[in-house]
Amino acid sequence: MARIVMQPSGRSVECQPGDTVLMGLERAGYALPNNCRAGACGECKVKVTSGEFDQGMVLDMALSQDERKQGYGLMCMAKPLSDELVIEWGTEDARPKLFPPRENALFVLVDKRPIAARVVELRLRPVGQPIRYWPGQYVTLGDARANIPARAYSISNAPRPDGELVLQVARADGGVTSQWVHDQLQIGENVKLNGAYGTFIGDPSVDTPVLCLAAGTGLAPILALAEAALRRGFKKPVTLVFSARTLDDVYCRGLMAWWRTKHRNFDYKITLTRETQEGHLNGRIDAVLPTLFRDLSKHTVFAAGSPAFVDTCVATAKKLGAKAEMIHSEGFFEQQQPVVADAAHLLPA
Repeated sequence: MARIVMQPSGRSVECQPGDTVLMGLERAGYALPNNCRAGACGECKVKVTSGEFDQGMVLDMALSQDERKQGYGLMCMAKPLSDELVIEWGTEDARPKLFPPRENALFVLVDKRPIAARVVELRLRPVGQPIRYWPGQYVTLGDARANIPARAYSISNAPRPDGELVLQVARADGGVTSQWVHDQLQIGENVKLNGAYGTFIGDPSVDTPVLCLAAGTGLAPILALAEAALRRGFKKPVTLVFSARTLDDVYCRGLMAWWRTKHRNFDYKITLTRETQEGHLNGRIDAVLPTLFRDLSKHTVFAAGSPAFVDTCVATAKKLGAKAEMIHSEGFFEQQQPVVADAAHLLPA
């Protein structure tokens, strides 16, 4: 059995015989970027500083001969040959480095549809290089030529090979950008995005039960985080609690129901705050959460939504024993400004 050592943190994971380095990292909870898992996209490229590995069959466009000479490899196909393989990955605390944000990345709106009473979903496909991001991050969307200010919207899907981004935009009263998205932006139009931004990505090495709390379009980053975790085979229980005013404000029920059927460790609950519906919970998160969980001391908690909702989630989770360092939150402000990591926490472009 080989040992994979990640620098600069020095943390290590075991790699089972026959497994690729990517598989070994994922089994231990480390979310190395990847898309194709077949040596074709280059997303999982890292530098190997010590040890030997069998690279397997990969495309030159994903890993050039010069990169091979420098020690780089594609971890989705690489299998350790030596007892220890040392790779450059993450920060000193073993959290993933963020990708440098891009400006004015060109996308085409390939689909737009209403998914709730005041929410539309946009599917945007890149023209050229896709935006690289971690689940939980957001981009900004606007149109400077039409005096539409850029506003922040979380990406609701995990990274895909085609680079498509899914955004869920709520109509805000008096919101110039959201009104433009709902009433004017048409399928087939070009838009420019900036990003990705934000640090709502949690700890990829988490090995605890996970509780996700969302309200409104705070569900978007939660969906991306959950999709990525389930896709890579996360085994601990994952529970999602979605708070909405009425059932008309609830969306993605089909997706969540499909996840629950496909993944035995996933479950979701819907709580309504302004009406009662059979089969759903009723009440705000501070009243509902104690009825679902008696002790959150061993849980990792993610909360996203309005600042007031997030504050309530954090306070309630702490009352139920959740540790502060295990709580990750994202509060949505109307004038949210991009949050960019410092250079030391950015992956090379």
